[in-house]
Amino acid sequence: MTALRPERESAASYGQEPYEGYESYEGYEASGSYETSGAFEEWNGDSAGQQGQQGQHGAYAAAAEEPYVPPLVEEPERYLPPVDDETVALRIPEPPPGGSILPSDASTATPATGTTPGGRAARRKAAKRRHGRHGGARTMSEASEGAEETFADAPQTPLSRVEARRQARARKASPAVVASRAIGEVFITTGVLMLLFVTYQLWWTNVRAHAAADKETSTLQNDWASGKRAPGEFEPGQGFAILDIPKLDVVVPIAEGVSNKKVLDKGMVGHYSEGKLKTAMPDAKTGNFALAGHRNTHGEPFRYINRLTKGDEVVVETQDKYFVYKITSTLPVTSPSNTSVIGPVPPQSGFTKPGRYITLTTCTPEFTSKYRLIVWGKMVEERPRSKGKPDALVE
Repeated sequence: MTALRPERESAASYGQEPYEGYESYEGYEASGSYETSGAFEEWNGDSAGQQGQQGQHGAYAAAAEEPYVPPLVEEPERYLPPVDDETVALRIPEPPPGGSILPSDASTATPATGTTPGGRAARRKAAKRRHGRHGGARTMSEASEGAEETFADAPQTPLSRVEARRQARARKASPAVVASRAIGEVFITTGVLMLLFVTYQLWWTNVRAHAAADKETSTLQNDWASGKRAPGEFEPGQGFAILDIPKLDVVVPIAEGVSNKKVLDKGMVGHYSEGKLKTAMPDAKTGNFALAGHRNTHGEPFRYINRLTKGDEVVVETQDKYFVYKITSTLPVTSPSNTSVIGPVPPQSGFTKPGRYITLTTCTPEFTSKYRLIVWGKMVEERPRSKGKPDALVE
């Protein structure tokens, strides 16, 4: 197809333009260019060759009147993407809807990465529009990704022996780091051991002591029912009575002696019965029946005796009798060496003459053994077992 060309200055109209390239028409050969109208009149000035020229002109006019049919161009086949879209091989971009991409246009298509087509000036303008006047600063993520890609693409050269040793020494922990790690491990181990010890003291000792005390209480009651035990002297650590404190919901066996290992740590209450600390038994005509017990850990039977107030009842149960006491006074704090609190007539108890008393002693404040807490009571009833339980034990 002939391209558009500008008019010649000598031509008067579009019909007077020179026609070139007719060698492309089938069956026509031309040696030069021909002009229409006035050009043909000047060329036909020779009368001798007028007829032949007119014949050629007629053939040219006939050829010019025929419509031009452009040569057929085979339409390329429509591009079909491969079945596997995840392939990493090169491929032509998918054509837009309603059209197709020629193979010659595939190389000039804009890549999917967003690269601006055109020259250097166009790319600079596009960069300014995206990132500002100076191109903008890349984000931290983009910078890190670029650094990682650069590091990954960089060739890994083998290290020399000196460099390898230097890097090995750099990776090796210093003595200060090793020492700090060791100290940290010691602290962690110590903390774990302390936690286990506290758990043992505050929980596990109570579990074991309650089990031992309950077993001793059941044994006493069974022996009393069968008549295996008789009132009299008892061996250190041997249970001989049961203490009931209804207000505190305490039922605990009473054993001879105040040894931690033999009596108190087993969850029982101990009777002061040795040496200068020996006190009277409940069935004595006069005297002070003094008892000791843990306030915390190992069953902690006396943990809440500080809640006892004047008039609260305490019952001591033996093989053949019930002894009922009523609380009269309390000494919140005293020294552990103040043994007068368990004397026949304690000076700070408010008692003025001999009688049948009971004294409860334990440590204070809680979870320490720095001081002692003292509670006193006076016997108000001695009841044989044959008459049944006293009112304090009847629900």
